[in-house]
Amino acid sequence: MRLVSSAENSSLDWEAQYPYIEDIGDGRGYTAGIIGFCSGTGDMTEVVKRYAKARPGNPLERFLPALRAVEGSAAHTGLGRPFTRAWAKAADDPAFRAAQDAERDAVYFDPAVRQAEQDGLGALGQFIYYDAYVMHGAGDTEGTVGFRTMRREAMAAARTPARGGDERAYLDAFLDARVAAIGREPSHSDTSRVETAQRVFVREGKLGLETPLRWKVYGDAYRIDAG
Repeated sequence: MRLVSSAENSSLDWEAQYPYIEDIGDGRGYTAGIIGFCSGTGDMTEVVKRYAKARPGNPLERFLPALRAVEGSAAHTGLGRPFTRAWAKAADDPAFRAAQDAERDAVYFDPAVRQAEQDGLGALGQFIYYDAYVMHGAGDTEGTVGFRTMRREAMAAARTPARGGDERAYLDAFLDARVAAIGREPSHSDTSRVETAQRVFVREGKLGLETPLRWKVYGDAYRIDAG
């Protein structure tokens, strides 16, 4: 989570990101929370639905119709400042933080780690898959290349460890596919979260994410030491 937060929030303090919300101008509407749930992609709606189930009548629940209406667009119709203030305030509620955790795990973390384990990858590969899920999603959408396409392209270039391939060679192939995917997306262009972070760990052979870890994202330097 700290590694992903360095790219998503320019901070290692991922737990401080529950109240975060803004429109970053990427065509996905509001981006918010611990991994950047978006109003335009629908996962933000799912977070609010989970919260409504746990805490009926909470201040975010009334925005569900507006959230459903703006899915697939960058619009803020029916949301705006009342919504962003309610989101930030809701982060004080453990039930809202749990809703974010649950959506992260169900849609991004668990599928990424499960697929990485099936491909014979260690902790580094699991993180690389997870970060791709967070940034691109599982499947292709209009203007976006998803995780499954990246994995298919990587497997065409190198065998996974589960199929007898070299782990570092396969991870390099996956990162090549991801860099190509970023280049095809109009809302993304900077590849530093790959080239000056994940590729560094592959080159150093830190397949288990052995500390200390040193990397850069968007020009900012980070470090995680043991413990």
